Amino acid sequence: MKKFLAAAALSFAAMTAQAKDIVDTAVAAGNFKTLVAAIQAAGLVETLKGPGPFTVFAPDDAAFAKIPAADLNALLKDKEKLSAVLLAHVVPAKVMSTDVKAGMVKTAGGYELTVGTDGAVTVDSATVKAVDIVADNGVIHVIDTVVLPKSK
Repeated sequence: MKKFLAAAALSFAAMTAQAKDIVDTAVAAGNFKTLVAAIQAAGLVETLKGPGPFTVFAPDDAAFAKIPAADLNALLKDKEKLSAVLLAHVVPAKVMSTDVKAGMVKTAGGYELTVGTDGAVTVDSATVKAVDIVADNGVIHVIDTVVLPKSK
């Protein structure tokens, strides 16, 4: 009977374990509070909880702190511009750090990021600080600067 109860408890635990998508992974990391708030304000939660795969070059809270408060608040209130900025950080593919190559990468928002691999890995003007934070629907690479797409 004890073996049965132990097996039942393990089965129940496995069934109740939640998969961690990009959004849940960012929340759990604890250093993406502004990014998560921006994703919510832009209405992109459902998208980034979707099947993916996604690679997110995720600015951490320190990266968002580089933006003057008034500019950041204005951006958070402009859903269309905010969505464009956030989607400039998302590549619609799972790209692990071992697969990163220098060159242009098209984002989910249609923006082209310039990836550099001389010394530190860079994405436009941002430097990659941490890599390969794996989620069920993709991967997060932490960057030190918010990428602001140029107007078309």
